Amino acid sequence: MKILFVPDKFKGSMTAVQAAQAMEEGFRDVFPEAELVFAAVADGGEGMIEAFVEVIGGEIQKATVEDALGRKVEGEWLRTVIQGEKTAVIETSQACGLFRILENERQLMKSSTFGVGEFFEKVSSQGITKIIAGIGGSATNDMGTGMAEALGYRFLNQNNEELKAIPANFLSIDKIGPPREWKIPRVVVASDVVNPLLGERGATQVYGFQKGLKKDEVEPMERAHQYLVEIIRRDLGVDYSSREGAGAAGGLGYGLMTFCRAEMRSGFDLIAETTGLEEKIKSADLIVTGEGSLDSQTLEGKTAFGILRLANLYQKPVMAIAGRLADEEKLKTAFYAMTAIMEEGMTVDESKRYAYALTRKAAVRMAKQWKESRA
Repeated sequence: MKILFVPDKFKGSMTAVQAAQAMEEGFRDVFPEAELVFAAVADGGEGMIEAFVEVIGGEIQKATVEDALGRKVEGEWLRTVIQGEKTAVIETSQACGLFRILENERQLMKSSTFGVGEFFEKVSSQGITKIIAGIGGSATNDMGTGMAEALGYRFLNQNNEELKAIPANFLSIDKIGPPREWKIPRVVVASDVVNPLLGERGATQVYGFQKGLKKDEVEPMERAHQYLVEIIRRDLGVDYSSREGAGAAGGLGYGLMTFCRAEMRSGFDLIAETTGLEEKIKSADLIVTGEGSLDSQTLEGKTAFGILRLANLYQKPVMAIAGRLADEEKLKTAFYAMTAIMEEGMTVDESKRYAYALTRKAAVRMAKQWKESRA
């Protein structure tokens, strides 16, 4: 019997690799003779570099860039070769990630993706011919304008004075000047977000509050975004605001398409293709996945949904282990079985602190359930 483990990260407690190891240990207790296999996956957010390293290798390098508030931080990127092409794999959250900003520091109107542009420039100077950018977990909502500023785009007011490209200045922007030269290679964006830039499902109204946006800032932010979309349409001749993924990472998806002519891809699909995941699923008897939270959003494109989609092609059962479960009625028809690691009377902080041991115990329970179903 062959069992394939393909969890995503358990945010705040375990990497995908650690989660897979815990699951594997639990199943080994019940199925000591089974072939237990791990495949690295991610959806484009944090953990993408780790997934690529696990499968194709490469060299982790460091770069000093700005965080969302302009402070110097050291971020990691992966230098590797994919299909003969010198490739840089970047998680943009290494620059503008929310994890770098304390809760009392969050200022969405003044936050910038400038560090992402710095990342692009630095990797491009090293002979890279393709950038794979995983976007997610951002502390920004600047439509990627900070990134564009770092790459040489100029945001000018009516007096032809350059403005810092942050949302607080959007309504003062009168025109946009393109870079005098362009040195950035082809960019492929990996994202699990399908939201557009504007409106009820857009970057501001869906993701703004978790980044520190205040209620009285929602309407001004949305108006500033709408205004700049019109300026960009006039000066650059493009409008990607309604495209799927435009709202990812505070509009960084929009900015990458607009300023870098980037190709948007499902993060899961991109990594699955690179790792040959479909063949691994095809050859397995059981697939075990998981993530920090399984809920209705899981079925909107997260890693577990991608696993389900591939498994269904070959009628393979999928079990899921999660930090927490919600919307179980919507999920129960999708998964063969589900379980949460949190035990009765336990706080969320405790479940995160002991996530590895709890995941191992949950895997033992799930393995016994699978064994009984086959008896």
